[in-house]
Amino acid sequence: MEFIENLKEKEFEEFVNKSKKGHFMQSYYWGNVSSFKHFKPHYLGMKQDGKLIATALLLEKHLISKYSFFYCPRGFVCDYQNKEILKEFSTFLKKYCKKKHGLFLRIDPDIPLQKLDSDGNILEPLNYELVDTLKKMGFKHSGFNKNFENDQPRYTFRLDISKGIEDIRKNMHPTTRKIINRGNIYHLDIYKGTKEDIKDFYDTMIETAERENLVLSPIGYYENFYEKLHEQNMSDIYLVKVNIEELKKNYEEKIKVIHEEIKLASVKDEKKNQEKVAIKLKELNQQLEKNESELKELENITEKEMVLSAIITAKYQSKVWTIHGGNRTCLRYLNANYWLYYQIIEDAVKEGYQTVDFFGTTGEPEKDNTVYGIHLFKKRFGGEYMEFIGQFDYVIHPILYFGYRKVFPKIRKFLKK
Repeated sequence: MEFIENLKEKEFEEFVNKSKKGHFMQSYYWGNVSSFKHFKPHYLGMKQDGKLIATALLLEKHLISKYSFFYCPRGFVCDYQNKEILKEFSTFLKKYCKKKHGLFLRIDPDIPLQKLDSDGNILEPLNYELVDTLKKMGFKHSGFNKNFENDQPRYTFRLDISKGIEDIRKNMHPTTRKIINRGNIYHLDIYKGTKEDIKDFYDTMIETAERENLVLSPIGYYENFYEKLHEQNMSDIYLVKVNIEELKKNYEEKIKVIHEEIKLASVKDEKKNQEKVAIKLKELNQQLEKNESELKELENITEKEMVLSAIITAKYQSKVWTIHGGNRTCLRYLNANYWLYYQIIEDAVKEGYQTVDFFGTTGEPEKDNTVYGIHLFKKRFGGEYMEFIGQFDYVIHPILYFGYRKVFPKIRKFLKK
């Protein structure tokens, strides 16, 4: 075997892009994005008979003195079923990290643990043997966490879009399908933006972070994420905007129509079934109350136009990921986020992608879970509920690693607060 410590962009990227399960976080360009957060990228590979058979993007983060840790996002790119290749490449990476004064090497492979149904019930075990193999190689497993404790989510929903948009709509949850089938009745403007729209995107992120108690990166990170990947045709920014004045007119017209319907239904006629008339009037008055309440909410909005929902995507090989997204707190009944996701799905189908990954959900889909609403929203698009094998650390300096594991979580907890 021949080990390469500095693979060039063309050779590295060609191998990853042609692999069976390439991930955007394994690509050469993810190193450019990660540099914003002070990670130093290392592009490593292994050849057999002059042919590249494995690659790894290692992200080095300096900690203290001469020490760093190394992170290989979504694992290295190789045939994990070939234990000889897996062992040889792992050994090379461990030695490389030790030479560079790494405390540990972390991986979190994009490999499913088991097949689940949409409610999380186990249908079929898949890769428990691989978990055991990595442990025998010296990797310490972080466990089968259920939420977002680790660097990357261990659960997600992946939607197969290969059969086309009609098949996708047919398999959506009735709530989602009803919203889409009803049409864009509020005349929302759904569009792909440019880097000039990052500020509007960030405003939705701020409100979401405050509402959901999430940690928000500085705006520069999202600008860098979009620009570095977009120049490789690996990212888009989507936004949903509403014209407030037009929306007010829409509500005023609806209220006017409901008043006319109430007036007609109230006309006394002995031929009418009075029980049905009473039910009809009750429904109309409920509609009237709802529309008047929503119109009243608009009176407090001073903007002429407002971005309600926004997402930055990542694209690689045959997949599209919905990575960073936010929603404004007001006017959520317009279902802007449903239309945003649907537009992303529709575009992905047109552009020839095979899968949309909604990038992260919980493994505990209980109603008292703080992210249950997000989980339910993503589930309603009909994707496959997926569970990955998890996070693994190869420990190089046990004492320093122990200190890192004890101190760093407290820092993260403080930052989240």
